[in-house]
Amino acid sequence: MADAKPFAMPEKPEGATGVLVLANGDVLWGRGFGVEGDAVGEVCFHTAMTGYQEIMTDPSFAGQIITFTFPHIGNVGANPDDIEADAPHALGMIVREDPTAPSNFRAMENLAGWMARHNRIGLAGIDTRALTRRIRAGGAPNGVIAHSASGEFDIAALLEKAKAWPGLEGMDLAKDVSTELHYGWGETREGGLWRLGFGYAGSEGEDRPHVVAIDYGSKHNIFRNLVQAGAKVSVVPATASYEDVMALNPDGIFLSNGPGDPAATGDYAVPVIRQLLDTGKPLFGICLGHQLLGLAVGAKTTKMHQGHRGANHPVKRLSDGLVEITSMNHGFAVERETLPANARETHVSLFDGSNAGLELTDRPAFSVQYHPEASPGPQDSFYLFERFVGSLR
Repeated sequence: MADAKPFAMPEKPEGATGVLVLANGDVLWGRGFGVEGDAVGEVCFHTAMTGYQEIMTDPSFAGQIITFTFPHIGNVGANPDDIEADAPHALGMIVREDPTAPSNFRAMENLAGWMARHNRIGLAGIDTRALTRRIRAGGAPNGVIAHSASGEFDIAALLEKAKAWPGLEGMDLAKDVSTELHYGWGETREGGLWRLGFGYAGSEGEDRPHVVAIDYGSKHNIFRNLVQAGAKVSVVPATASYEDVMALNPDGIFLSNGPGDPAATGDYAVPVIRQLLDTGKPLFGICLGHQLLGLAVGAKTTKMHQGHRGANHPVKRLSDGLVEITSMNHGFAVERETLPANARETHVSLFDGSNAGLELTDRPAFSVQYHPEASPGPQDSFYLFERFVGSLR
């Protein structure tokens, strides 16, 4: 595809109350909603047609501003169940159409009100197709999203802020979004998966195998899936030591998703993971956890020119050729060429051929780059939770 043309520097149109200023000087005017103010981060796009509330609350989106490719965002409103963390972690959202009044029996408030209550900025009226094509061609740029009801903006100051932001490469964000305390998921949270008319499934049973999950920025539905597969789950912070984890007497260890550069997080996480691998206990990682497992066995990670963010990503399982439609959210990847002899590639992306899974041949450890908890997204990959929990019995 030919390189996307630079955006023009348009005059502010009448009624503009929001703006996106990219680090290269491009200015995109629109209509602001949510909280007033500005936020700087990496501008990416997400192709999911549903689940905008889950996406906004995914801790993996810390430091990022999301462009939604689906044009109608906000039409089902917001509710307290469709969240993946206690508050949004994405800095803001960019959408084509103004969010409408919600039309869904589960809605408790409209999207704009939910965004404002959580101090998040929205920008509507943007040609999201053109912005997405630009990001595809040039990579995810740094930018500032801003909203002012008066329509007054200091564009020069916003541009300087965009230029000064260092970018996600080299940035450790896991510490910022991780839990600060150890807790038992079923004891303090809602347990298993949610079903309409039934709510959250319970987590009863004393004979459940015990999984200790290291939280680098985990989504709630990951823990719900582990419970649904039959596990008892304890959650510890990203900075938990080997001794902290082993003091809980785990049957298996889970490495969660999370934001930022895996190499930066690996400074403190990788030594712990190596010690945990040496115990011989089963280990399962997803997304950032997958990247950290790769680093722990000697592989390298790299910042992708174009990350994967969507709920429709095809992944090929190499063991039998089966194709899973998956949910993804990552801007870094494990370099397959650097995998050691005892690490076998298990899955590949059919979009660009990048690594999407690995397993060790000498220890019971495996991981995938995508999000098998499907929140939002397809449920093709729930078998991975069953495989992991089944190995603990």
